[in-house]
Amino acid sequence: MSDTSQTDTPNTAPAATPEPAPATPPAPSADELIAAARADAAAAHERYLRAVADMENYRKRTLREKDELRQFAAAGVMEDLIPVMDNLALGLAAARQPGNTDAKTIADGVAMVLEQFKSTLGRHGLKEINPVGQPFDPNLHDCISHLPDAQAPAETVTQVVRLGYSLNGRLLRPASVVVSSGPAAAPAAETNS
Repeated sequence: MSDTSQTDTPNTAPAATPEPAPATPPAPSADELIAAARADAAAAHERYLRAVADMENYRKRTLREKDELRQFAAAGVMEDLIPVMDNLALGLAAARQPGNTDAKTIADGVAMVLEQFKSTLGRHGLKEINPVGQPFDPNLHDCISHLPDAQAPAETVTQVVRLGYSLNGRLLRPASVVVSSGPAAAPAAETNS
C-alpha cells in the first residue's frame, strides 16, 4: 500500500480586489445653486399665476351661473301663470262685448280665474294666511286695530283686512288684522255725592 499524503494546498484563486468607492460629485458652485433656486422660484411663480387665474375664472363662472339662476328661477312659475293671464284676457274680452251687462256672469268668471291663480301659486309653495278666529300671532299678523267684541275672546283675530302670504314657510307679507280686546267694558255709573 502506498502511503500518499495529501497536503493541503492553499486556495490559489485570485483575491477579489475591493472596488474603489464611488467618487462624490463635486459640490455645485454658488452660481449653479442660484440658477437652480431661480428656476424653482420661476416654476412656483408660474404655478401661482395659474392658480390665481383658475380662481378668477371660477369666481366669474360662479357669478355668471348665479345670475342665470336668478334670471330664470321664476321660469316655471311664469309658464304656469300664462294660462291665468289668458283666462283674464278672455274674461275681459267677454265683459267688453256690446250688450253684455250680466255682472254675475262676469263676477263668476273672475272668481274662477282667481281660484286658478291661487291654485297655481299654491303649487309653487305660496300659502295664504287667513287667521280669522285664531289667536293673534305677531310673527304672522300685523294688528291694525283692537276692537271690543262680545263674541270673541281677547287677543283673537276677528277680521282680516288684508291677507298674508308665506312662501315655503317663509313669511312674505303678514296678514293685516283687527284683534278683539274682549267684551266691551260697561260704562261706569255716575255717582251723585
